Amino acid sequence: MIPYPNISPEIVRIGPFAVRWYGMMYLMGFVSSYLLVRYQIKKKGLNLSRDFVESLYSYLILGLLLGARLGYVIFYNLSYYIQHPLEIFAVWHGGMSFHGGLIGSIIAGVLFCKKLRVDVWQIADLVIVTAPIGIGLGRLGNFINGELYGRVTDVPWAMIFPSGGPLPRHPSQLYEFFLEGIVLFSIVWLLKNKGFKTGMLFSLFVIFYGAFRFFVEFFREPDPQIGYILGIFTMGQILSAVMVFIGLTIAYLRRSI
Repeated sequence: MIPYPNISPEIVRIGPFAVRWYGMMYLMGFVSSYLLVRYQIKKKGLNLSRDFVESLYSYLILGLLLGARLGYVIFYNLSYYIQHPLEIFAVWHGGMSFHGGLIGSIIAGVLFCKKLRVDVWQIADLVIVTAPIGIGLGRLGNFINGELYGRVTDVPWAMIFPSGGPLPRHPSQLYEFFLEGIVLFSIVWLLKNKGFKTGMLFSLFVIFYGAFRFFVEFFREPDPQIGYILGIFTMGQILSAVMVFIGLTIAYLRRSI
C-alpha cells in the first residue's frame, strides 16, 4: 500500500478567498488548449484570427461549465434535484459531469461556428486534440481533492483516501490521468497531421475516450446514489459506451463523404 499524499486542496488562502488546485487545473487546461489551437492555426496557415479563437473559447468554456453541471443533474441525481431545484445552482456543493460538459461544449461550438459560417468539423478537430490536457489535469485535481476514488482493492499501489473509509482503494484518478490525459493526448496529437478528412480526429477522440473511460470505470467506485446498472455497469460506463457508438458512427459517415 502507498500512503495517500494528502495535499491541501488550497494553494493559497487570503481571508475568505482561496485559490484551489482543482480550479487551477481547469485554468491551466483552458490556457494550454487555447495556446495549442493558436499554434495549429499558425502551423497550418489557416485564416482564423486571434479574436476568433478568443470568442470561440468564451463559447466553449460557458458551454462546458453549463453542460457539466446540467449533465450531473440529469444523468446522476435527477430525482434529488427535482425535489430541490435550487440546489442545481449550488455548484460549490460539487457535481460536474464530463459527458455533460462535452455535450455542452459541442452545442456551444456548433452555434458559434454556424453564427460565423465556418467549418464546424475543422474547428472541432483543432480543439479536440488539445482536450486531453484539460481532462488529465482535471483528474489530478480530483486526486488532490481525494474524490472520485476507486474501489476497494489489495493491489500494492492501493491508497486509503481520507473520505473513502479505512480500506485501501484503487487510485483510479491516476489511471484516468494516464489513459484519458497522457495516452489520449499522445494518440490524437500524433495523428493530427496525417491527412484525415475533417471530423475524423474528433471521432477518434470520442472513440478512445469512451473506451478508456469504460475500462477505468471497472476500478472506480460507483456513484453512491446510483450504484450499478444491470448489476455490473456504472452510469459512466453507459455514457461512455454511447460515446464509442457515436464516435464510430461519425467516423463511418465522415469517411464516406
